[in-house]
Amino acid sequence: MLLPPHLPRISDYAAWHADTRPDSVALTLGAARWTYKDMAGAVDDLAKALLAAGVKKGNRVATLQTPRPEYFIVFLAAASVGAIWLGLNPRYRRAELEHIVRDAEPCLLITRLEIEDRSYADDISALKRACPSLSRVIAFSGDPNESDDIERMEDFLAAGKGVSDEELSAARAACGGRDPCAIVYTSGSTGAPKGALLCHEAIAASGVEMNRAWPVDPYRALNFFPINHVGCLVDVSTPCLVAGGNMIFMEHFDVRESLKLIERERITLWGSVPSTFQMQLSLDDLASFDLSSVQLIVWAGAAMPAELIEKLRNICPRLGTNYGLTETTTAVTLVEPTADLDILAKTVGLPFAQVEVRIVGENDRILGVNEPGEIQTRSLFNLLGYWRRPDATAEAYTHDGFLRTGDIAEQRPDGRLRIVGRLREMYKSGGYNVYPREVEETIERHPSVSLAAVVAAPDPLWQEVGVAYVLTDGSSSPEELLNYCREHLANFKIPKRIYIEESLPLLPIGKVDKVELKRRAAGLP
Repeated sequence: MLLPPHLPRISDYAAWHADTRPDSVALTLGAARWTYKDMAGAVDDLAKALLAAGVKKGNRVATLQTPRPEYFIVFLAAASVGAIWLGLNPRYRRAELEHIVRDAEPCLLITRLEIEDRSYADDISALKRACPSLSRVIAFSGDPNESDDIERMEDFLAAGKGVSDEELSAARAACGGRDPCAIVYTSGSTGAPKGALLCHEAIAASGVEMNRAWPVDPYRALNFFPINHVGCLVDVSTPCLVAGGNMIFMEHFDVRESLKLIERERITLWGSVPSTFQMQLSLDDLASFDLSSVQLIVWAGAAMPAELIEKLRNICPRLGTNYGLTETTTAVTLVEPTADLDILAKTVGLPFAQVEVRIVGENDRILGVNEPGEIQTRSLFNLLGYWRRPDATAEAYTHDGFLRTGDIAEQRPDGRLRIVGRLREMYKSGGYNVYPREVEETIERHPSVSLAAVVAAPDPLWQEVGVAYVLTDGSSSPEELLNYCREHLANFKIPKRIYIEESLPLLPIGKVDKVELKRRAAGLP
């Protein structure tokens, strides 16, 4: 497979493939197909409409959408003219959406009006009130009510026809490289989501490097991850675009349908998180699906149990995994295709050639082989900084420019890294980062709750789930508190169990003893 050269803007790859393979399918959703010529034309049309709307370099453009081709077209169009794109998860409740929009201050929102049985009309009105900079709202489809002050996409695109090709080229020539093109929100130890600012160079280079390390031909990948997650934007979408492949979208994950899509669309790269693989491999009729098209199976986000790896090896002998975080844009270590169970189950591989990784102890002392310590990394992939958070940015980096990941690992004698644990309390449920303080703050907003403590507990399906221990005035039940969480949190953040306690164990300094709570949650004596 011949890869394109490094290009200055991630959006340039759409045009490059439109010139070299115009009739190849780029994006698929159900029976709908977009060729590279179609995609590049749609990107240009929307980019002109953004310029006609007054979008400038550095302005934020938000998108609320499920994983489908339109999301990617908006990202490429916005990035191509220097805007900073922001994805919004339709699963988020209003308070979560308001926090992100208020912080990022987009000038424009392109959104769905309804998804399944949820209408977003009231949410959109609330977002406009929360963010005065949000002056334009455009609906992906449909005829919005005039009273809602939401524009039709057809009208928005029509206004862009007055922008010349020369104006579009000039806007594009003024951006790229280390300029930011996306904000991806992630939470810190305080639980308050903050925006990781990612750039063209890092996102584009990640696609090139992933293709070099994990080649498949033809490139056909399934994407069902939420658009506000680097798993969707970078790990799945970008390598497929760079390779000139076909990205097959699935708006709402379904175990059986995902396997049908692999069979029907002849998927060659099967990538996901361990919990999803576990659900797929547990089907009684798994053998009835034709998965012979798969050339490579990869996972990320959590460790894969050895027994699942053995099942996957029977389907495809080329497997891989990696390690990275939102703040590194993409993976910084990677296991190249192998069937070696020890490497796959116990390591996250070796750093990329252009990535520096070190393991450090107290006072950033560099540690030796088999000494567990914090992973720190330095490369072009590291985030530019946290949006409007110079304090958090400074705290994230060492004096010599290494990013503090907060994850603990040790280097094996063969050079590969083995993840040991986390410095912070953050845990991963089904591959998604969950930050206990954010969940605690939500529970504590319930009028009957005085204090909440959330810890992680092992789970056979999701790897980890949240368990909440709560002090109340006695007027609410665990089920009522769970329903409250369902109203205010995305589903992967909702605790699996809530216990109402008369008191919580405390450390001598008065802080809640979360080590003891984790023991309780895990069922240990």
